[in-house]
Amino acid sequence: MQRPALTLALSLLLFGISTSAQDNRPPSAASDESSAVSTTVKNYIEAYYTGDALRMKETLHPHYLKHMIHGDIPMRERTAAQMEREIRINGPSDQPQAEKTEQVNVLDVAGNIASAKLVTPHWVDYITLSKLDGQWKILSVVQRISD
Repeated sequence: MQRPALTLALSLLLFGISTSAQDNRPPSAASDESSAVSTTVKNYIEAYYTGDALRMKETLHPHYLKHMIHGDIPMRERTAAQMEREIRINGPSDQPQAEKTEQVNVLDVAGNIASAKLVTPHWVDYITLSKLDGQWKILSVVQRISD
């Protein structure tokens, strides 16, 4: 009967130590990572708005995949190569300049993974990023397009 109680106590102790270790990261390091994530997301959307395929490519992870959800239209997907090609072919966005706005919220940074939310006038992107060779890259996007 004492063994389950001991196991539970040890589990709680280890959980507390691991949680504390994450919380003890220096605030400046956490802030720096959050800022770097935000910069990557801003480069991504600005590359789309300006039609800069190279800048877009620099933000994308090699395993990038985007899912687009738009009402009753069947879900569509884009890979990194498709996104880059689309930007190169289409050039700058034809949206009016006043609609080329964005709000980036970094939701979480945990080690080499982060999540962010990108809000524009016409869609919302939920973004997962991964650190690759010391740089944040966008791994996946789930986009909800407004009607």
